[in-house]
Amino acid sequence: MLAFQSDYGLRITGECDETTWSALIEASWSLGDRLLYLRSPNLRGDDVVQLQTMLSRLGFDCGRTDGIYGPLAVRAVSEFQQNCGLVPDGVCTREVVTALHRVSTHTGEGPGVAVLREAETLTAIRANTQQRIVIGAYPGMAAIAQHVLRRCREDYELVTLVESDATSQAQTANRFSADVYIGFEAAVDEACVVQYYEVPNFVSVGGRSLANAICEQLRQRIPEITVHIEGIRHSALRETRMPAVLCSLAPMSIISLKASAIALAVQEALSQWWQAPQTD
Repeated sequence: MLAFQSDYGLRITGECDETTWSALIEASWSLGDRLLYLRSPNLRGDDVVQLQTMLSRLGFDCGRTDGIYGPLAVRAVSEFQQNCGLVPDGVCTREVVTALHRVSTHTGEGPGVAVLREAETLTAIRANTQQRIVIGAYPGMAAIAQHVLRRCREDYELVTLVESDATSQAQTANRFSADVYIGFEAAVDEACVVQYYEVPNFVSVGGRSLANAICEQLRQRIPEITVHIEGIRHSALRETRMPAVLCSLAPMSIISLKASAIALAVQEALSQWWQAPQTD
């Protein structure tokens, strides 16, 4: 269990919680085992990851490699079908999988177009003068999130706060067309971890660079805490379509007294990040 959680970017607890169980189910699927089509809720699994990876290497943009068969994956499959002379209905059948394997023999092993698209997004973010920011608060973190919200509104007009579960926060950020999402939760151990989205086939460069910036600012402003960054598969980071970080903060005996310092750290980190969102 520990090895599986580590390989899948999950929190390493050794316990089969709901998140780990969902990941185990997703890991059971291989490309070609089932039809992939658009539905609500979206189909998820390692077969979708395989599909996204292959399409991306062929130059078909299906967004980040998140294992979610959503509209971008449907569009990419349709474009691939059209290029192969198949009916462009966006349904990944065995025929589509066979065609993918056939043409993929000519591709390399790189990350594909997904990384290029994220780089383009980060360039657009830097040029944007009306940045949109979503602040997410999980149980027990509303006060800190409010401090961050007030600080961010000193520099940016389009900032909103959402308090809900991970999927709802991601959906809110996507509907808001946010340029960045920053979530706050209470850590389960005694260290602070600033997390970004990373899986074996994809890493959010923008999320990682923002995580680094926030981590450095927290170290400077609250030297009594331990803080590091980590790439994980958390739902909010996985389901957002923009650079996203999740700040897991601890110990609460210190963190609860440092809301202002945390807000200043995020404000300064964002200011630096807008200037160079791809720099780690």
